[in-house]
Amino acid sequence: MELIRSKLITSPHAFPTRAGGVSLSPFASLNTALTVGDEPSAVAKNLERLSAEFRATPSQLVTVHQVHGTTVLEATAAGQGVLGEADAVFTRHGGLLVGVKTADCLPILIEDPKTGQVAAVHAGWRGVLGEIVLRAIERLVEHGADASQLHVALGPAIQACCFEVDGELPARFAAVFGEGVVRPQAGKPKVHLDLSWAVGRSLARAGVPESHVDVLPHCTRCDARFFSYRREDGRTGRQLSLIQCVRETSL
Repeated sequence: MELIRSKLITSPHAFPTRAGGVSLSPFASLNTALTVGDEPSAVAKNLERLSAEFRATPSQLVTVHQVHGTTVLEATAAGQGVLGEADAVFTRHGGLLVGVKTADCLPILIEDPKTGQVAAVHAGWRGVLGEIVLRAIERLVEHGADASQLHVALGPAIQACCFEVDGELPARFAAVFGEGVVRPQAGKPKVHLDLSWAVGRSLARAGVPESHVDVLPHCTRCDARFFSYRREDGRTGRQLSLIQCVRETSL
C-alpha cells in the first residue's frame, strides 16, 4: 500500500494511491467505492486494510454520499458508516476517521491544531465553484477553530496540465477566482483550469495563511498510480483520502 502524506498535517492522514488492495481490474486494486460496480466483499477488505493503517477498524471510518454540492456533515460516533448527502465531513471525536472518495476531483484534508478537529472535503469543479472548502472551515470555526491556525493539504487530483474545459466554465471560474485560474493552451480552442489554485484563493479569503497550505503536485490523469475518471472513461475505482481525530474536542 502506498500512502502519500502532507508535510504540514500532523494528525494521522493519508492520500492513498490505487495500490495495495484486492479488487480486480478495472478497479485494481484499492478501490473503496461500492457504487462503481466492484465486488462488495473486495471493497470491504480494502476498507479493512486501509483502516488498519491507522490502527482502526472500518467501524471508525465515516464518509458521506457525495453529490457535488456544498453540504458539510459532522461525524459523531463510530458505526455511522456513510452519512447523508454531502461533500465534506468533519469530526471532533477522538479515534474517528473521516474521508472522501475521488478519481480526479480534489481531496482536501484540514486539521485544527488548536481544538483537534479534522475535516475531509471532496471538491469537484462544482464544489470548487461553490467554495465548499469555505463551508467546511465555517463549521470548524463554529466549534472553536481559528482559521488562521488551520493546516490544509490539497491532495492528488486532476491538475491544470490535464483539466481541459470549454463552454461557460472558464468565464464562471474567472468571475469567482480571477483570470489566473484559467490557463489558455497555445493553438488549442479549449483552455485548462487549475482547481488547486482556485481552492487556494478560497482559503486565502477564509484567512488561512498560504504557508499553512500544502498543495501536492500529483496529477491523477497523468499518473497511473491513481484512479482517474477521465483517463479510464469513467470505468474505474475511487481512492479514499482520510484524516483521523486524535483527541476529543471539548463539546
